[in-house]
Amino acid sequence: MADGLSVFLVEDETLIRMMMADMVEELGHHVAAEADNVRDATAFAMTAQYDLAILDINLKGVYVDPVADLIERRGKPFLFATGYGPELLPSLLRRRPILRKPISIDQLKAMIDSMFPEAAAKTPH
Repeated sequence: MADGLSVFLVEDETLIRMMMADMVEELGHHVAAEADNVRDATAFAMTAQYDLAILDINLKGVYVDPVADLIERRGKPFLFATGYGPELLPSLLRRRPILRKPISIDQLKAMIDSMFPEAAAKTPH
């Protein structure tokens, strides 16, 4: 993990996805895969190599829970980045960390550091 975490970003708004990718990179991590819809996100969730997934809850009107289920089955950590509250999630996913949009780099760093304490000492900012 010397080169930071590899992150899978799932966000349907291009500008928000680009902003989040920039924040991930600024924190010393890298984006391993990106998706803006459930179909592509499902494929990446099953096959991509990543340490952490950051998922928007609503992708063009389709909820991301099938993607979250696949990631959970792979045993990969993930969090939600959304303007919605946890009430839109199935009950088993409500215990997952949620970052409320708009997200600051400090909030993202704090969340990643809490999920990956071993990476916290290595990340800049």
